[in-house]
Amino acid sequence: MAFKIACFGVHDYEVPFFKKLNQYDYDLKLIPELLTHDNVGEIAGCDGVLLRGNCVADAQNLAKMHDYGITYVFTRTIGYDHIDLPTAASYGMKVARVPGYSAYSVAELALSLGLMLFRHTADATARTATGDYRVTPTFFSREAHSSTIGIIGTGHIGVTEAQLWRGMGATVLGYDVYQSDVAKAVVEFVDLPELAARADIISLHVPYFPGQNDKMINAALIGQMKSSAVLVNTARGELVDYDAVLAALQAGQLDGFASDVLLEESQIFGKKLPSNADLPLPVLQQLAALYPKVLFTPHMGSLTEPALEGMISVSYDNFHTALTTGTVPNEVVAK
Repeated sequence: MAFKIACFGVHDYEVPFFKKLNQYDYDLKLIPELLTHDNVGEIAGCDGVLLRGNCVADAQNLAKMHDYGITYVFTRTIGYDHIDLPTAASYGMKVARVPGYSAYSVAELALSLGLMLFRHTADATARTATGDYRVTPTFFSREAHSSTIGIIGTGHIGVTEAQLWRGMGATVLGYDVYQSDVAKAVVEFVDLPELAARADIISLHVPYFPGQNDKMINAALIGQMKSSAVLVNTARGELVDYDAVLAALQAGQLDGFASDVLLEESQIFGKKLPSNADLPLPVLQQLAALYPKVLFTPHMGSLTEPALEGMISVSYDNFHTALTTGTVPNEVVAK
């Protein structure tokens, strides 16, 4: 019998890709909904699980998976903070991720959001949508090619965004605890306070490690930024102190904020809320009310065809190598 995989969070437009790329002839159970406590029973009769971000792979669901005999709990994402690694290890489960896919997918979105705030196009289009075609002083801007961009986190995605900005002629600063030779060829590495002080657009691409780098973008660091600066987060919501961002925007100490990731996003993304007043946290409600100085997108950074093909192909390869050799590629373990 073919190895059966329960794939959660599969959108309609993704189904053809799951089928086309299925070179190992897996028996695929494609489930549109994300994994929750209510639908964990969908894994009955399956041999492995393939998740995406915001799936709930906590102790409760992992216990259910164990009861169903699941050994492989893989995710088709770079991040894996939605999986309780210590609990998975206690059951002898193997966890793997996709360490990279099209870096351009997230990098292009980050650049686009930064430019929308920097050139005030979100503000302008919001006004023209209501019939207001007046040109106001708030539209006045510098040009990106003569500005300074700060990239926090110079892995594959961060370097790709840096290359895009460099192609426009911008000066690009970088901050990372690990300074790769690839990154050194693209960015000028500086410490975090200097990056905050010099950059006109700051873009965040740092992995999230719970309990280690929560709220690394905090009030103290924001206080060192230019009042004309804009901040873009396409990494993880937990990396940013959203209360500090709100206070800075309200005080005129920050000019704009864009985020493709949010706190409590499993309660938000994929849903049609009655209004932003129904966001789960007051700080998110208040930030959303500052549109167009604040831009939220629904965790869409990886929603491109090349990125999707990469996630699926690598996930299938992860399963294949694990099943044929006993070695799990791209394995993640509890630290």
